[in-house]
Amino acid sequence: MSDKLVTRDRLVELVRADRRAGRTVAFANGIFDLLHAGHIRYLQAASREADRLIVAVNDDAVASKKGPGRPILSAPERAELVAALRGVDYVVIFREPTVESLLTLLKPDVHCKGTDYTSDSVPERDTVLAYGGRIAIVGDPKDHSTRDLLARIRG
Repeated sequence: MSDKLVTRDRLVELVRADRRAGRTVAFANGIFDLLHAGHIRYLQAASREADRLIVAVNDDAVASKKGPGRPILSAPERAELVAALRGVDYVVIFREPTVESLLTLLKPDVHCKGTDYTSDSVPERDTVLAYGGRIAIVGDPKDHSTRDLLARIRG
C-alpha cells in the first residue's frame, strides 16, 4: 500500500508540516471509479496549482449512488490507483456526501474542480471563499466519463 494513502488525522499533520515549510496546497476530489484520461488530465492540472496535491476519494456508500453495480472498484482500490499517479501527494478516503468538512479542516489554498463546473457553480464555493481560498477549474473538457466507458465495455 502506498504511503500517500493517509488517514484524516495524518493528513492534518502533513498539511501543517507543508505549511510550516512554506508549501502551498491544492485539493481535488471525486469517485475515480475506473480511471480514464479525463481523470488523469484533471489531476495533472490540479497538481500544477500548488506545491502539494491532496485528492479526496469518495467512499463506497457515496460512490454507490452513481447507479447499480457501482462502484466497480472498492474505495481502497480506487485510492491506491489515484495515489500511484505522478503529481498526487496525499490521498484520503472520505465518508461525507460533500468535501466541505475536509475543506474547512485543511483550508487548502486552492480547491480544484473539473470543467463540468464553473467557479460560480462549485458546490463548496462559499466554504472555500470564507476561509480565503480560491477555486480553479482544471482539466480538459468533460469528454470522458466512467458511465460512458462502462457502456462501451458492456457493448
